[in-house]
Formats: sequence, structure tokens, C-alpha cells
Amino acid sequence: MATRILIVDDHPLTREALSSLLRSHGFEVAGEAADGATAVAEARRLQPDLVLLDLSMPGMDGLAALPRLREEAPECEVVVLTASGTEANLLAAIRAGAAGYLLKTEPPERIAGFLEGVANGEAALSGSIARRLLDEVRTGNERGTGVPDVIAEVLSARELEVLLLLDDHLGTDAIASRLYISEHTVRSHVKSLLRKLKVSSRREALERLAYARAA
Repeated sequence: MATRILIVDDHPLTREALSSLLRSHGFEVAGEAADGATAVAEARRLQPDLVLLDLSMPGMDGLAALPRLREEAPECEVVVLTASGTEANLLAAIRAGAAGYLLKTEPPERIAGFLEGVANGEAALSGSIARRLLDEVRTGNERGTGVPDVIAEVLSARELEVLLLLDDHLGTDAIASRLYISEHTVRSHVKSLLRKLKVSSRREALERLAYARAA
């Protein structure tokens, strides 16, 4: 029986290309969704074997949808397919139960091959992602996210990502471009993380991060 896949991506052309690719490799495209909330509803209804999930989407993004997908379709594997290879997203997705993390820069044939592996019980990681995850395990420290638990536990995965990019000296416009979100959304995440960290400025947030790393 063909592996039934739910494709989740907010770009219609991407969904169309993925659908064509997967069908050509013997997969059954059970359905499509353009945002996290629809994906959760479709996963509940369709009970697919696998969900191919983008992270950057309007409304409920992929990281927020991932644990709910696992709840609504517990037998389903979730593979992230995204343009974002940041450590915060990678670790958050793996911790939420993703069976794979692939970058959209992968050649189509490799994406299909990775998904065939997942259908057979294997993990799926793009080469650069696998190396990053391996390095995180080898070092045995928190530099993979750069955020000690005392801070990571109070922030969402997206807020952690924004904090790390602030620590890399990126401005609002550069962060928006890196994460494929609007500058307004970046400012909203900054405001939220400042409130959660109980500081009043980006500088103070980074000072608290530096202090926590040194503790």
C-alpha cells in the first residue's frame, strides 16, 4: 500500500511541485494544507502516514502545529521541509517529535529518497542539519541553541530564534528576511521575549543571555 502523505506549505506552487514529485515516486498525496490549523484538522480527518511540514506559515506556524499533529494522528510521522536551518528550529522540531528535518535546497530526488526512508522507519536529515545535530551531541553543551535552560524554558521556539539572531547583531529587517516573516512579526516576538525575560530593552535581553551563559 502506498504511503499516504499530507503536504503542508503556504505556497501553492510548492505544494503542486511536491505533489507531482511524490506521486511520481509512488506516494499517495492524501491532502494539502496551507497553514498549521488546517493541517491539524486535515491530519485528524485523514490520518495520513506522513506529514511533510513547512515551518514558516501564516497563523499557526509549523513549530506550533507539530505537537498537535502528533496528538491528532499519533501513528503519523512528521518531516519538516523548510528554508530555515537555524539551530533553534531544528532542536525544537526534533524535541516535538519530528522524524526528519529537510531543507528546501535539497534536490527533489533526494527529498523523495528521504521520505522513502522515513516510510521504512528511518530518520531524515539534510547533510548540513545532520552535521549540526551531531556536533550538538558531541559537545554535550547548550551552544547548539546558545540559550541556557533558565532562559529557554520561558520562551517559545520562535522567540528563542529571534533572540539568537539578535545576539548575532541582526536588526529587525535582517531577522525578518532570515525567518521569512514580516518586520511587524519580528517586533511582536521581541516585545514578547522582553516581557517574558522581565527586561525593558534588547540590550538588557542580550546582557541577561550573556550572564546566563556565564553562570
